[in-house]
Amino acid sequence: MILPGIVFVFIFKYMPLGGITIAFKEFLPGKGIWGSPWVGFENFEYMMLLPDTKQVMWNTLFIAAAKIIVNFPIPIIVSILLNEVRSAKFKRTVQTIIYLPYFISWVILAGIIQDLFAMDGIINNLLNLFGIESIYFLGNKYAFIGVLIGTDVWKNFGYNTVVYLAAITGIDESLYEAAKIDGANRFQQIMNITLPGIAPIVTLMLILNMGNVLNAGFEQIFNLYNPLVYSTADIIDTFVYRISLVEANYSLGTAVGLLKSVVSFILIITSYKIANKYSDYTVF
Repeated sequence: MILPGIVFVFIFKYMPLGGITIAFKEFLPGKGIWGSPWVGFENFEYMMLLPDTKQVMWNTLFIAAAKIIVNFPIPIIVSILLNEVRSAKFKRTVQTIIYLPYFISWVILAGIIQDLFAMDGIINNLLNLFGIESIYFLGNKYAFIGVLIGTDVWKNFGYNTVVYLAAITGIDESLYEAAKIDGANRFQQIMNITLPGIAPIVTLMLILNMGNVLNAGFEQIFNLYNPLVYSTADIIDTFVYRISLVEANYSLGTAVGLLKSVVSFILIITSYKIANKYSDYTVF
C-alpha cells in the first residue's frame, strides 16, 4: 500500500535533485544541464550583489516569522475552548466551519479576498459606515502585509486545531477526575493537565514551523500581490519565479532556491536539537 507513495516521492522529490547542478553552471537550454559550462559559485556571488536580494530575504523572514507567531497560539487556544464545549453538535459544526477554508486553494481564495478588500468591497463599505475612508488594502504595502497574515491564519488555523483536539482527546480522563476530586477548577485543569498533555504535539508543530520560516507562502502571495507591494511582499519564492521563468535566468533562480533550502534545513535541524536538549523530545 505504501509503494505508490514511495514511487511518487522518488520521482518528484529525489530525481529532480540532479537539477541542483544548474546553480553552479551557466545554464544554456540548448546544451542541457550536463553540457552547460561550469561556473562554480559565480551565481551565488552575483545573487548577493543584486540590490533586491537583501530586501527579498528580509521580506521573507518578516512575513514567515509573523505568520508563525500569529498562527502558533490561535489553534491551541481554539482547541482548548472547543474541548470545553459540552454540546457535541455545536462542537462538530464549529470544527467544520473553521476547517473548511483549509481545503480551498489560494487561487479561489485570492478571488474572494480581492473582492472583499477591493475599494468598493465589503470591508471598505463597513469602514465607510464608521466614517473611515476606503483603504486600498491590496495596493498599500503596509496594509497588504496585514491581509497576508490575517488570511493565512483564517485558512490554516482550523487544520491545526483538529491536530491539537486529537491530542487532547488522548489525555487520560482519570487525570481530570482526580483533579476534580482535589478541587481543581476548569482553568487549573487546563493549565496543569491539558497543556502539559499536548506539549509533545506543540513541540512537534513548532519544529515543523521552524523549518518553514523561509516559506512565506508562494501560492498566497503570487495570487494576491502586484508591483505596488513588491517592496514589502516580494519573497524568495516569487523572486525565484520571476528570475527563472519570467526572465529565463534559470541558473540564478536555482541558486537562490538552493540557498533557501539549505538555510531551511539548518533551521529545522537546529530547532529539533534545541527541543531534544531542553524538553527531551524526539521525533524518531
